[in-house]
Amino acid sequence: MSDPSRARGPLWWLYERIAMHIGLGSLAALCLFWLPFAMLLYPVLPRSFGRQLGRRAISFGFRIYLRLLQAVCGCRFDFSAIEQLRHEGPMIIAANHPSLLDAVILVSRLPNAVCVMKASLMDNPLFGSAARLARYVRNDGILQIIARGCDALQEGGHLVLFPEGSRTVSFPVDPFPPTLGMVARRAGVPVQTVLLDFSTAYLGKTWPLFRPPILPLVVQARLGPRFDAPTDHSAFTAELEACFRREVRVPDLSTHHD
Repeated sequence: MSDPSRARGPLWWLYERIAMHIGLGSLAALCLFWLPFAMLLYPVLPRSFGRQLGRRAISFGFRIYLRLLQAVCGCRFDFSAIEQLRHEGPMIIAANHPSLLDAVILVSRLPNAVCVMKASLMDNPLFGSAARLARYVRNDGILQIIARGCDALQEGGHLVLFPEGSRTVSFPVDPFPPTLGMVARRAGVPVQTVLLDFSTAYLGKTWPLFRPPILPLVVQARLGPRFDAPTDHSAFTAELEACFRREVRVPDLSTHHD
C-alpha cells in the first residue's frame, strides 16, 4: 500500500513531524507552568477550595491545549456532545480508551472531573502536584478506587473511568474488569457512556510516543447510552462491555510511517 502522507509531498511529511513536537512540547510546557503553583497551593489551601481550583485549572489548561492542536497541528475536533454533561449531577463518565488524549479531551469539557490515575503518574514530578491538588483518585488497587471514587462522587464530581482499565490493545475494546460496575453500585450513581472516535490510533497502546501523527487527526465525541446505578456489578459489566463493542468505531490501524 502506498504511503498517503508521502503522496501529499515532503512538506506535509515534515509538517506532521513538526506538529508532533509542537503538540508534545506544548503539553509539557503547560504542565511545567502550573507545577510550582500546584506544589505551593496544595498544602495551604482548604481541601474543598483547592480541589475546585485544581480541577478548573487543569480543565482550562487542557481546553487551551486542544485549541492549539486545532489551530496549529492539523487536528479537527468535535467535543460538543460532552458539553451537555458539565452542569449535570454526580455520575461516572465511562469512555473507550484508544489514545493518551482521551483523559485530556474529557477533562477539558468537564471542569469538575475526577480522574483515576496510575500511581506512577501521581508520583511523576510533571503531573503529580496538579493531580494531588485536584484530588484525583490514585490507582492503588480496586478497594482504593472504590472508596476514593465514591468519595469524589459524594462531593459532586464527575468520575472519569475507562472501563478497560488501560488503552485499547484489541479493538474495538479489551475485556472489562469489574471495577467500574463495583464503583457505580457502591456509589449509587448513573453511568454515562462516551464514545471517542479517532481517525487513527494515534498515541494508542501500540503507537510509540514519538511516532508522528497522520494528519489531519479527526476526533469526535459521542454520547452513548446512560445506565442507572447497577444492583449486580457482574451483569452490569457484561452489559456495558457489549454496549461498547456495538457502538465503538474502530480507527484506522495502519500507521504509514513504519
